[in-house]
Amino acid sequence: MSHTEANRVRIFDTTLRDGEQSPGASMTLDEKLQIASVLEGMGVDIIEAGFAIASNGDFDCVNKIAARVKNSTVCSLARAALGDIDRAAEALKPAASGRIHTFIATSPLHMKFKLQMEPEAVIEAIHKSVSHARSKIDDVEWSAEDATRSDIDFLCRAVETAIKAGASTINLPDTVGYTTPAEYEAMFRTIIERVPNADKAIFSTHCHNDLGLAVANSLAGIAGGARQVECTINGIGERAGNAAMEEVVMALRTRADAMPYHTRIVTQEIMRASRLVSTVTGFTVQNNKAIVGANAFAHESGIHQDGMLKNAETYEIMTPESVGVTKSVLTMGKHSGRHAFADKLKELGYELGDNAFQDCFRRFKELGDRKKNIYDEDIVALVDDEVATNANRMQVISLNTYSSTTGTAFSDVTMTIDGEEKKAVVYGSGPVDAAFNAIKSMIGFEPHLQLFQVHAVTQGTDAQAECTVRLEEDGRTVNGQGAHEDTVTAAARAYVAAVNKLLVKREKSAPGPV
Repeated sequence: MSHTEANRVRIFDTTLRDGEQSPGASMTLDEKLQIASVLEGMGVDIIEAGFAIASNGDFDCVNKIAARVKNSTVCSLARAALGDIDRAAEALKPAASGRIHTFIATSPLHMKFKLQMEPEAVIEAIHKSVSHARSKIDDVEWSAEDATRSDIDFLCRAVETAIKAGASTINLPDTVGYTTPAEYEAMFRTIIERVPNADKAIFSTHCHNDLGLAVANSLAGIAGGARQVECTINGIGERAGNAAMEEVVMALRTRADAMPYHTRIVTQEIMRASRLVSTVTGFTVQNNKAIVGANAFAHESGIHQDGMLKNAETYEIMTPESVGVTKSVLTMGKHSGRHAFADKLKELGYELGDNAFQDCFRRFKELGDRKKNIYDEDIVALVDDEVATNANRMQVISLNTYSSTTGTAFSDVTMTIDGEEKKAVVYGSGPVDAAFNAIKSMIGFEPHLQLFQVHAVTQGTDAQAECTVRLEEDGRTVNGQGAHEDTVTAAARAYVAAVNKLLVKREKSAPGPV
């Protein structure tokens, strides 16, 4: 395959914007900056950092990511409103390469009931908003919200108007996950053929996964002429999520014979990005998830194992190493020093500041005193847990529990809240319930527990537990994750991580669609 510009597919990652619209997926500024750095390092072309008008927090996030990222274009979403566009332009001022992404709905359903606008008024709004954005910045993307349920003649007019007004990227999203691959490919072909100035813009896909077709539709859009794909790490996003970036990228790489296109993604960084987003959002990746699931390269069937021993290609269409999956190695233990630990972190793809490194090394030595074998996965869980909770207002300092089959459990919890140490001893129906009750007694409010789940990071009875907790308060939903070799401590860490996110979310307003 010839790697020409004509067959290069740009990866537009919207994990930090559309991905954050998943219920419970709100991220702190530090977490977003960390994810943005990983996305930049893996070669993402465009990072949609947020919706600058949505809140001061979103503005700050776009602004700080724009200042830090140098090798990717940083993008802010904006509705077809001059105030939105001005706010986005202001947030993007520090960017080495910035983009304003403005949108308006084009389907009859959306225009009538949501916008309450006549089609001609929508065309005028497209011209006005894109022209204004183009006066603020050189790189403008325009999206036709609900494109796949729009009238094709009207959609052609809208696209032509947007390109004339200065849009250099045209996004035709399947906003509600409604289309099929054949329909989506045909839509792109038709518009590119019919719109007279189509050659002046790059066309983009943005597919939601309501029918499980987001990746298939994205690939079909590429076949129809799209050369940008909007996607998210692990496929997170509103409702059933977005097209998963790792699946789109590896499909193009693995089946270059059938799809002669390429991206500039460093695929060996995929697993690192997946783990980071999972830790930050608290959304555990299902074991059978393509590319990044725990079972993606696992083989249990005797027939499969026999084939793998003879030739890995019998049952693996890509190598684990190609997506950054490494086999567990028992090289670290309680006698390992700082230099060895630093080398291991570098091997696993982590770069920590001095304070974070010292905290992680201390926790690593403590783990080594209690756990015989320390696997790579143990270190990943330990570091991700430390990074995710480092800047939180509340942290668990110590926890002691007592439980019995014949009596009530109690938990003795010490934690810091805004730098002040507090302690509580509270009873519960079990050790986890007691720990949660103790935390609630100290934080001063009682969010509703929607989900509590536990899984082992590695094998064995001394494996670290990784817990996920989902809390809800006044319609706000958040997830928290914690890891520790003691399950109750991991649960408490996860609960407090969720509480910290709930405090952040109280101050945020919900961003818009697309």
